[in-house]
Amino acid sequence: MKLLSILGCGLLATAVAARSPQHVGKKLPNIEKRQPTAPTRRAGGFPRRQASKYNTEETQQYAVNGTGLPYVDFDIGESYAGLMDISNNSDDGQLYFWFFPSPNPAAEKEILIWLNGGPGCSSLEGFFQENGPVLWQYGTYRPAQNPWTWVNLTNVVWVEQPIGTGFTQGNVTAKSEEDIAAQFMGFFKNFVDTFMMQGYTVYIAGESYAGYYVPYFADAFLNANDTTYYNLSSILVYDGVYSYDSIGDNIPTTSFVDYWGPLLDLNASFVEELHNISDTCGYTSFMEENLVFPPKGPLPTPPYPNDDNDTCNTWEMVYEAASLVNPCFDIYQVATTCPLLWDVLGFPGSFDYVPEGAFIYFNLTDVQTAINAPVQEWYECAPNDVFVNGTDTSPPSGLSILPGVIERTERTILGHGLLDFILQYNGTLLAIQNMTWNGQQGFQQGPDQFDDFYVPYHEEVSLGTLAGAGVMGQYHTERGLTLVTIDISGHMVPQYAPSAAYRHVEYLLGRIPDLGSMTPFTTMPDTSY
Repeated sequence: MKLLSILGCGLLATAVAARSPQHVGKKLPNIEKRQPTAPTRRAGGFPRRQASKYNTEETQQYAVNGTGLPYVDFDIGESYAGLMDISNNSDDGQLYFWFFPSPNPAAEKEILIWLNGGPGCSSLEGFFQENGPVLWQYGTYRPAQNPWTWVNLTNVVWVEQPIGTGFTQGNVTAKSEEDIAAQFMGFFKNFVDTFMMQGYTVYIAGESYAGYYVPYFADAFLNANDTTYYNLSSILVYDGVYSYDSIGDNIPTTSFVDYWGPLLDLNASFVEELHNISDTCGYTSFMEENLVFPPKGPLPTPPYPNDDNDTCNTWEMVYEAASLVNPCFDIYQVATTCPLLWDVLGFPGSFDYVPEGAFIYFNLTDVQTAINAPVQEWYECAPNDVFVNGTDTSPPSGLSILPGVIERTERTILGHGLLDFILQYNGTLLAIQNMTWNGQQGFQQGPDQFDDFYVPYHEEVSLGTLAGAGVMGQYHTERGLTLVTIDISGHMVPQYAPSAAYRHVEYLLGRIPDLGSMTPFTTMPDTSY
């Protein structure tokens, strides 16, 4: 079958650790669970900034003491955090941010924005477990210094948004992506003025539901035609939502099970039933007819686009069956098995778990005080709706504004971890094949013609921050759009494959010519062998 040959060239993946299903707007059926070293050297190769241009009288209210973060036994460096208005009136609401200047001279006039998904999941999750200077991964004893922090490459700000997320303040008024983009632009203008970043080149990156956020924010930045505040260059999205719900889950689920069969360990009769349902519900034929390169034409509306047929919910069937075989089954990284590790943010996989005696880091009052956050209860993913009536009225970006963003940016990068089950790689391929940009529809070449994605060999900084090297996936670029797979990563690529994500950012920033480049990391010595 065409589908199997496509999968053989690189399929989907799920990721472990701190993510609730809310990250992609999904709610899971309730499955009952039984209750159950030495400091590292600084990475990056740059000295700490001695006198910072960002340290001004106006920014002092946001300054964070680099040696004052609870449980962190190293200096995190210069940073600024706090609430910032989304307009000229604080009553309209405030977003919470944490900004780290980079010591890299190449970052002199650029800023990268990081957004987590949800809707309503905190970007402090990305900061603390993916690409920030401080890592406290699930199951580990204490925080560690992150040699793969994106701050080594450029200035980075992590922003909690929209209102209703994390430490943000204000009333939820947004009904659409256009609404939250307008709020974000108001915040960002104030941020630029505060830190005197007028004219900086801007990059936006995120994951999961940020498949909505990043393209819509990029579209708004580009439409503003204002390079003083919104000088957007390029975007990067990991494991994003780009199309109908069924494109990312139910339709490709059977092919996912076929590809990862031995890992999932589902019995033969279940797999046979799954194939029968996939055939009956039209999923098999939809994949075979539409996951082709080049595409035959615009894709039809998929069967049950909003996952609105319980009989045809193959994704939920697999989730329930896999969870019986593996009670610690993780929809974000399907290679995860028991024991279930405590996560300092509260979500070690597909469901929340805070064992007796444990705590959630950003709920500690001394932590909130240290990072200039309001003293309140903090949730990794908001328990209440962040859109009016709980509905984002905007269409998915792949069915609306993403093609135009690709045409107007220097680079658009879509990355996907192959172990991700909640949003599957074949779903991203289907979304791409349904888009028309720069004069053609979809990719003209299929995965069997993709090139190897190479991650340079490198010195390891510590046993707590090991990261892979060599060929770690495949990539393909056509007409300004780059798709890259990461073979042994789940949903949160910077968490599970930090060196791969680091390389992606080097390409995003234009520091390397392509993702097949075998040149060493731009911030580390050459240790290839």
